[in-house]
Amino acid sequence: MSATLIASNLSAPLAGLEVADASRHERLVAMREGRLGSVHSWELVTAVDGPGTRLTTFLAGCPLQCQYCHNPDTLQMRDGKPVSSDELLARIARYQGVFRATGGGITLSGGEVLMQPAFAARILRGAKELGIHTAIDTSGYLGAAATDAMLDDVDLVLLDVKSGDPDTYKTVTGRELEPTLAFGRRLAEMPHGPEVWIRFVLVPGLTDDVENVEKVAEYAASLNEIMPGTVTRVEVLPFHQMGRDKWAALGRDYLLEDTEPPTPELTERVREKFRAHGLTTY
Repeated sequence: MSATLIASNLSAPLAGLEVADASRHERLVAMREGRLGSVHSWELVTAVDGPGTRLTTFLAGCPLQCQYCHNPDTLQMRDGKPVSSDELLARIARYQGVFRATGGGITLSGGEVLMQPAFAARILRGAKELGIHTAIDTSGYLGAAATDAMLDDVDLVLLDVKSGDPDTYKTVTGRELEPTLAFGRRLAEMPHGPEVWIRFVLVPGLTDDVENVEKVAEYAASLNEIMPGTVTRVEVLPFHQMGRDKWAALGRDYLLEDTEPPTPELTERVREKFRAHGLTTY
């Protein structure tokens, strides 16, 4: 999906400071406290990133190096714009009427939202105080950074399970699989945990191995065994080439240059794998 760049107004008040004039030390303190974040972009979207119309905010920074990332320009925190939590919450508040009318809300995405846990927590708390539905889109790799208090302010987790096989996960992301699996189990074990949608990107020749898909499906189903109703939806997302030009513009090697999107037949076969485990799948 395309991303509409957030207005780079760096003069928003920051606890008595002007963001543009704040010293490096002051900014670091503000980021640790969650009063300041690094934001790549935002967009108002419907029917993606959660129910209803949503204000999806893309935070900058990600610990993964996914081969198929379609937003490689969000990987470095330094490439985002400094935005105060008050400024972002003011933006969110403007859309309260839209959210009420459509059953929508906000989604914090990235990059990786849990690269900036204090900032995310402050935004989520502020949104809940406004009565707004909240979602986070995360790989779960940094799930340990999410406090229980933060997760109490999350209505929906879009959990991106890149692969079910540890070796494939390492190939896709450059990281280990287990932190993602542990985070999902933690969500299922919470007494009043958030709803979870599992997302799986189907890449021919990379994540489409039958055994790999089966492991993701088994994992998703296992969360409902821990707590029935945890995983309410699985989204099988066909790989696309929308990010190819971004990789080229950044001068980065793109390993999937010649990879074709999956056929409709393959995509439907993979979706049926999840449905066979009793999972509502799109």
